[in-house]
Amino acid sequence: MTEFYFFLAIIPSVILHEVSHGWVANYFGDPTAKNNGRLTLNPLAHIDPFGTVLLPALMIFSGLPAFGYAKPVPVNVSRLRNPRTQSLYVSLAGPLVNIILSALGWVLTYIAVKYANSALLLDIGVYLGLANLVLAVFNLIPIPPLDGSAIIERFVPRQHLPAYYRMRARALPVVMVLVVLDFLVFHVGTNALYDLETWWINLIPR
Repeated sequence: MTEFYFFLAIIPSVILHEVSHGWVANYFGDPTAKNNGRLTLNPLAHIDPFGTVLLPALMIFSGLPAFGYAKPVPVNVSRLRNPRTQSLYVSLAGPLVNIILSALGWVLTYIAVKYANSALLLDIGVYLGLANLVLAVFNLIPIPPLDGSAIIERFVPRQHLPAYYRMRARALPVVMVLVVLDFLVFHVGTNALYDLETWWINLIPR
C-alpha cells in the first residue's frame, strides 16, 4: 500500500514539474510549449507511457528507488529574451514547484493531526510531501539532464553549447544507471535522501 500511495503522488507531481518549465519559458518569451499544447494540466498531454507509468512502477515494485519522468516539455532556449540567465530560471522552476508541493503536503499533515483527525488526509499529506521532496532534491543534482545541471550550463563556452545540449539530451540512461548503482552499491545518495525524508517526517506535529 505504501508503494501504491507513493506512485499516485509522484505521477501528478512529475507532470506539474514539467508543466512549470513550459510556463516559465513562455513567460520569458519562448512559446514553444504553449504552441505544442503543453501548457495544460491534462495528464494525457504529458504522460510518457514508459517514463511516467511503467518505469516508476517497475522500479518501485522491484524494491528499487522510484524513478520516472513525464514527456519533456519542449523549450527553445534561443527564443528566451536572455537565454543564458533565463534558461536557469526555466530549469529551476520544476524543483521549485516540487518544494512548494512538499510544503503543501506538510500543511495537510498538520491539518490532519491538529484539526481533522483524519488518517486519510495524513497519508495524502505524507506521500505528497515525500514524493515532492524526492523529486526536488533529485532534480537539483548538477548532472545532465537533471535540472541542477543548468548551473553547469552557465559555465559552458557559448560555442560549445550546441554540443552540450546534444549530450544532455542523451544523458538520461547514465543517470538511471547511477541511481541503481548508488542504491545497490554505494548508498551515498540513498542515505542522504533517507536522512532528508526522516527530517521531513520529524516536522509532522505529534
